[in-house]
Amino acid sequence: MNRDIALCYWYSSVLYAFLRGFILLVLVGGPVHASQDGIESLRQTSKAFASVAREVSPSVVFIQVESKVSGSSVSQFSSPFGDDFLRHFFGLPQLPDTPRYNPPKSERRIMGQGSGFVFSGKKGILSDKTYVMTNNHVVENADKISVKFLDGREFDAKVTGADAQSDVAVIEIKVSGVPALSLADSSTLEVGEWVVAIGNPFGLSHTLTVGVVSAKGRTSVGISDYEDFIQTDAAINPGNSGGPLVNMEGEFVGMKTAIFSRIGGYMVICFAKPSNLVKTIADQLIDKGEVTRGYLGIVIQPLTSDLAKSFDVDVGQGILVAEVSKDSPAEKAGLHAGDVIVGYRGKPVNDVGAFRNQVSLTAPGSKEEVAIVRKGDRKTLHVTIGKLTKDKLMAMGPEQSTSEIGLTVQTVTKDLAEQFNVKPGEGVIVTAVDPGSVAALAGIRPGTVILQVNRKPVKNAEAFRQAIKNTEDKRVLLLISVDGAQRFIVLTW
Repeated sequence: MNRDIALCYWYSSVLYAFLRGFILLVLVGGPVHASQDGIESLRQTSKAFASVAREVSPSVVFIQVESKVSGSSVSQFSSPFGDDFLRHFFGLPQLPDTPRYNPPKSERRIMGQGSGFVFSGKKGILSDKTYVMTNNHVVENADKISVKFLDGREFDAKVTGADAQSDVAVIEIKVSGVPALSLADSSTLEVGEWVVAIGNPFGLSHTLTVGVVSAKGRTSVGISDYEDFIQTDAAINPGNSGGPLVNMEGEFVGMKTAIFSRIGGYMVICFAKPSNLVKTIADQLIDKGEVTRGYLGIVIQPLTSDLAKSFDVDVGQGILVAEVSKDSPAEKAGLHAGDVIVGYRGKPVNDVGAFRNQVSLTAPGSKEEVAIVRKGDRKTLHVTIGKLTKDKLMAMGPEQSTSEIGLTVQTVTKDLAEQFNVKPGEGVIVTAVDPGSVAALAGIRPGTVILQVNRKPVKNAEAFRQAIKNTEDKRVLLLISVDGAQRFIVLTW
């Protein structure tokens, strides 16, 4: 993270030095034609951004939500976005105790805000309907939703469908004639391309920021269950969530979701969900009100350099099958623990998160090819994709990241249980520890088995992630096992 922030500062310094030198060249009487060409180039770039803003802004909306909650009022000093949100996404320290007014517990109403954009519209005999895309966390548990357009028109909205696992939601309003954003193929987006973000940061309607695509295919970030993020340096702040990220043609390439920063403000790492993923989810929400995901029934893990040598494959080639669920589509197709999956549907596989997304977006019932390497031999298996249900997700979840304490854990499989002297379904295995994190400072290392969170057993990686997420006082008691020896430790963040 520090390296990314340092690069941001370096990039800004280089850009500043270049512009300063260019301006000095013009002022001291450099070649006239060179100065004019440079100024004209900057002018055209400026006009291009202005053109994108004019084209896209009418499709972007400011979303306000109202929810009922029980309990006493929050502190008069609390952030409207929630202190938990600010600490998680901005890395802000715990605020000192401040005076609080605590009336008797009663029902109260809280307000929230975010961004969205017109995705599509349908005309009916009785009424017209317009669909607006946003993040699930913007409208989740909302009792009242309203959207406001650039021209001042405001409408009540209702949720068409929402998917917490991908953090995508579609809401609908009764209005016609609103332009929908054009859709671009996010797979063609390249690192270094200019992108424009439009939204409502801190309630400041239709704010435009500009940046480049910093990276693609970011998975295992720990923001949502299904991840394939576009990373950008276009400034995103609270209130931007759900707004569009567009290319220089004004086409939708991503939906802004989250930011990470140790200092808050502009110098941050920003993430957006790619349009291809979002569109697939949104289409299902509009058509069926829910998302149906494909299911294989395997536990998978990344191939480290040591594992790659052990399984006779090249580093960066494929992902490892740690366990195959009984009577699952994978077992019926002939997949075994220890197989290395190197291809799916004719495309290479080398990332756990990307593979999980590909399977989840495959229609249940379809027959697909899975290429594997088994004991040095390459084979092609044919599998009939099953339907993922909630109980299957909890039982067979892959690695889960908990950014609060800096851990990545994996469900204890049969093979892992034998290796670490525990029972299958008993605890989780730590597979990665972020340097300098709370967990690292407490001495937790990869290979540590976590058996309990706050004196309650954890049976899989997803249950562990939820237990950490639901910890209210930012203090957690863990029962861990190292080399068969158990002990309790306390983590505070």
